[in-house]
Amino acid sequence: MKKKVLLMGASGSGKTSMRSLIFSNNPASLTSRLGATIDVEQNHVRFLGDLILNLWDCGGQDAFMDSYLSIQQGTIFQHVGVMIYVFEVETRNMEKDLDYYKACLAALKRYSPNAAVFLLVHKMDLARGPKAETLARKTKELKEASGDAEVTVFGTSIYDESLYNAWSRIVHILIPNASVLSRHLAKLAAACSATEVVLFERTTFLVIATSTPPPPPPVASAAAVASASSSSKTNGHHSVGTSQDDHESEPDPDPHKMAPTRYERTSELIKAFKYSCARVREEFHALEMELPEFTAVLDELTRNTYVLIIVHDPTVETAALRMNIRLARPKFEELQGDSLLS
Repeated sequence: MKKKVLLMGASGSGKTSMRSLIFSNNPASLTSRLGATIDVEQNHVRFLGDLILNLWDCGGQDAFMDSYLSIQQGTIFQHVGVMIYVFEVETRNMEKDLDYYKACLAALKRYSPNAAVFLLVHKMDLARGPKAETLARKTKELKEASGDAEVTVFGTSIYDESLYNAWSRIVHILIPNASVLSRHLAKLAAACSATEVVLFERTTFLVIATSTPPPPPPVASAAAVASASSSSKTNGHHSVGTSQDDHESEPDPDPHKMAPTRYERTSELIKAFKYSCARVREEFHALEMELPEFTAVLDELTRNTYVLIIVHDPTVETAALRMNIRLARPKFEELQGDSLLS
């Protein structure tokens, strides 16, 4: 099953860099080597096995944009599931960017009226002034320019988890019956006496579904796993079963501030961890953490997914969590197949 994803925006806005980071596992430090996109680069990205994202990265130079909106309009904007339009936060040509965006929105409405639209205010790390205020101002401006079209706006940067937050939301709407996966994750959480269970796509480590449990205790959550993962990455381990002596616990961030992006922060750090493993020619398989505040296990759930289980009950052993993951695999393989065929 193929889903067409249209990636558009002005030249230099960062479209190709974010695609490289999310789908090619390249670190942010290497994106400066990427050249400008010429016309349209199509990539068929296998996501969750049989679900293929047909990603069209469209060059943003004026000549290309004019061509997309005239002679190529039927080709570019037909059969689109999602359009992602990228705006550089400190662009000097916002008026021209908005003109092109409005024209793209009109073409999308004509050829793919049911497509979802996501707007990324990118390179937030370069924003002048308070980022929250800048994003709020940009969001208001973009929603006004969108008229009656329903759009979702994210502030993003390749240097933090905000990009994973945006792309997780984007791919989530392309997965049929993702809510079914969430319900069964909740059952797995109950079987493990877990506080949280999170399902990640294997290659990108984007979040597919969560167990949607009640609010976690204030001390540890996926955010705490992110902090601990960062420590293990620094120490260079590739598959660990740690104890209190191996890691010192880091203070947990404000859970209210971390709530929207704690899973994506975990995604970002695990991918960086995997990249570090590859550099030393080691293969990442699984991760275990046993800390005073919580226990966490990250392991393969299906051939296309990883699952993260977080437990606060000190009597629950990691071996029991791994056994439950192993027992759950056949059911989740079946669910994944059913959801993709729906």
